[in-house]
Amino acid sequence: MPNNFLFNLLAPFYDRVFENRSSETVRELLDLNPDQRLLDVGGGTGRVSAPLRAAVQDLFLGDYSFAMLRESKKKQVAIPFQISSLHLPFSDETFDRILVVDAMHHFPEQPLVMVELLRVLKTGGRLVIEEPDIQHWGVKLVALGEKLALMGSHFHTPKELQAMALAAAANVSIHHNKGPAAWIVAKK
Repeated sequence: MPNNFLFNLLAPFYDRVFENRSSETVRELLDLNPDQRLLDVGGGTGRVSAPLRAAVQDLFLGDYSFAMLRESKKKQVAIPFQISSLHLPFSDETFDRILVVDAMHHFPEQPLVMVELLRVLKTGGRLVIEEPDIQHWGVKLVALGEKLALMGSHFHTPKELQAMALAAAANVSIHHNKGPAAWIVAKK
């Protein structure tokens, strides 16, 4: 599991430190409809998914850090759950859309997490993952910092994430943005 100490420490001011610059990209890649159920895994304070609340029927926010979830409750837009990404507490094919932003590298056993994410995604659903691209020099510095902070992070290239999703039976594409991150879109 991720090192919760740092996330619990950052929770009260996380939204002020980390901006949400991806709203339009997220909306476009998720292709949201008002009758859908959206799950944000590793969603922390809900900084990315909260602005999407009006576009979906239900918004569920799952994170391992209780302190992050406490901050998300202040927004009053999502149904928060303390979860492990390896064991999502939902039935098969529960969600129309699943979002994972800047969190996959914190999850243990990522190939198994990918299987779990796709298990709870409905047939015809869409999983959107935004991850820092370890091939970028700035991300390599972040990875080193997280290693020194004993966060247990493990970064992958977009192609490696694509391969994990393909192995879990999804149609997968990679989208690059202007920064050091990539979007992985898996359709079930």
